[in-house]
Amino acid sequence: MLTPIIDGICRAEGPRLLANLIRRVGDFELAEDAMQDAFAKALEVWPAQGLPAAPAAWLTTVARRRAVDLLRRRASGPLYTDEPPDMAAPEAAGAERDADDLSGVEDDRLRLVFTCCHPAIAQPAQMALALRTLCGLSTREIARAFLEPEATTAQRLVRAKRKILDARIPYEVPSRELLPERLQAVLGVVYLVFNEGYATTEHDGLVRTDLCSEAIRLARLLVELMPEEPEAQGLLALMLLHDARRATRIDASGALVPLEEQDRSRWQQAEIAEGVAVLEAALRRQRRGPYQLQAAIAALHAQAARAEATDWQQIALLYAGLLSEQPSPVVELNAAVALAMARGPEHGLARIDRLDREGELADYHLLPAARADLLRRLGRGAEAAASYRAALALVRNPAERLYLERRLAACETRKPD
Repeated sequence: MLTPIIDGICRAEGPRLLANLIRRVGDFELAEDAMQDAFAKALEVWPAQGLPAAPAAWLTTVARRRAVDLLRRRASGPLYTDEPPDMAAPEAAGAERDADDLSGVEDDRLRLVFTCCHPAIAQPAQMALALRTLCGLSTREIARAFLEPEATTAQRLVRAKRKILDARIPYEVPSRELLPERLQAVLGVVYLVFNEGYATTEHDGLVRTDLCSEAIRLARLLVELMPEEPEAQGLLALMLLHDARRATRIDASGALVPLEEQDRSRWQQAEIAEGVAVLEAALRRQRRGPYQLQAAIAALHAQAARAEATDWQQIALLYAGLLSEQPSPVVELNAAVALAMARGPEHGLARIDRLDREGELADYHLLPAARADLLRRLGRGAEAAASYRAALALVRNPAERLYLERRLAACETRKPD
């Protein structure tokens, strides 16, 4: 049956196709409509005629024709044919660059990120729009990345598109000398794509390899494009060091395996070595930033031969530095856990309890999960069980749910000390 194959092709080709369409027609919504129409046409034609020799080029041709049709409808002019192209002679995907393009950004997806991150748009809206169009993330997935209600994210996306139309913001990448003013937002988009891939919200497994690989690919392009920017290198290093552990993060039953219990012999040592080398190159520039600090923390985890050999004192210091540069409740939660591992569970628990009272992470399952773990280490099983239940009420990913259920069951069956 072709339908799953078609769905897979459309998911894989969607971001590239959308980026190409937006660049050509200068309209996010029109490009999205044309792309969806092309996918619908594929579902109609391919099962009857078979897969074309070049599915991506076929989709590109249909989508471009549909975009022309939609543009002419807007102008009340004659309609363009909606017939699918000749499958034996598909149009080549991609097109020559404009002669006056001085950005140096050749990749369509990376161009789209820079285009979305226009300084006239509020940065959260820039990032939300880029996530929506670049990787096709759902509104719920984007809301999770921002730790905000889904309705807030939906409004943010609507406002961003309206701002682009009302302010006549051009759909173009700035010249190379202006790229740095958009870099922070671009790095944020790439990192959020990786995070969604590393602990996915809407899929059955824990990891979406496609998103992780795409984020790393984009980061490599950024480092190549802007080699003088240490934070681009820091982000690439951070993602490589996390990705090196990917194969050990779930067990045979599909449950999350926490860092301290992972089989370190299965970590990808070549990826760790590359991540460390990229981080060292960034640090030599002596312009510290949040991604470099996070990469340094990841490197300490990756280079510890055993969980017990982890340098938690240094990690706690790095989190303190990260908190001073990038203060947020999530960073503070991670800093609290690092402090607990360095100085004892009770030290971190006090900070987590304060975060809980402040309420900014009320819908974030990792807060009660972290609290439960520290209570478990202190032998306070009944309190730990209550926190595990609170985490289970919030968690979405099935791998994390299964892990939390096991921890809860262990607390409930353990005899009081």
